[in-house]
Amino acid sequence: MLDSFERFEVVRGGVRLNARRAGQGAPLLLLHGHPQTHAMWHLVAPALAQRFSVVLMDLRGYGDSGRPPGGEGGAAYSKREMARDADAVMQAAGHARYSVLAHDRGARVAHRLAADRPQAVDRLLLLDIAPTLAMYERTSEEFARAYWHWFFLIQPPPLPEALIEADPGRYLRSLMGQRRGGLELFAPQALAEYERCLALPGSAQAVCGDYRASAGIDLEHDRADVAAGRRLAQPLRVLWGERGVVGSCFDVLALWRERADHVSGRALPAGHYIAEEAAGPLLDEALDFF
Repeated sequence: MLDSFERFEVVRGGVRLNARRAGQGAPLLLLHGHPQTHAMWHLVAPALAQRFSVVLMDLRGYGDSGRPPGGEGGAAYSKREMARDADAVMQAAGHARYSVLAHDRGARVAHRLAADRPQAVDRLLLLDIAPTLAMYERTSEEFARAYWHWFFLIQPPPLPEALIEADPGRYLRSLMGQRRGGLELFAPQALAEYERCLALPGSAQAVCGDYRASAGIDLEHDRADVAAGRRLAQPLRVLWGERGVVGSCFDVLALWRERADHVSGRALPAGHYIAEEAAGPLLDEALDFF
């Protein structure tokens, strides 16, 4: 998939980061969610590359990027470390300042990237998330039932890792298929790519590290920002699925306005996987915003 995009690699701190690029124009970084890879942008990235210098990457722990040991509390998968990865990829591609379009876990990385590197991030478009700190502190039974994996993946090792490794495809299909629209939403090639990558050695430990970090060290970083009064100064647009869980459980715009100065956004006709369910409306929003 995305064969027209040139593949390149960046190594940061011993972690290999898989990336692709295509197009010319203002630089735009695309970050994927869980349990996906950069292939989730296959309906969106080619059109964006007609207007922008588009860079796709696999987050550490996902796709064909490296899978370092998580360490205590998954610290190697803190969104701060993952944001440093993303910036290293963009700097290696020759982009000192750039915009970011990101979904799900990638959007949490993008939030931390914009907070830590405001001189590098120009504009930010996030898909189907509220701030991590708010989602943990203001959770509900409805959210916990729908986002069960948030609480499963953070359990102490090795139980969640062992259950995923026993049948990675079943975990992925159970997680992605339970949402409205089911697995029919996804192109067979994309779904096969997600399954291939989740079955790679070290994937289960990596995704658990990602979520353990979000429930631990990432919250420490977020609380430090709040205590210091640090807010995002960049223009921020947030889109969420009108048939998804985030918009029904949280006041998305209000929560982002607690953390950023210039916030806009709305619901799109989709569930959680906006880039694959509503590529046309997403492209319209992206072209307008960027």
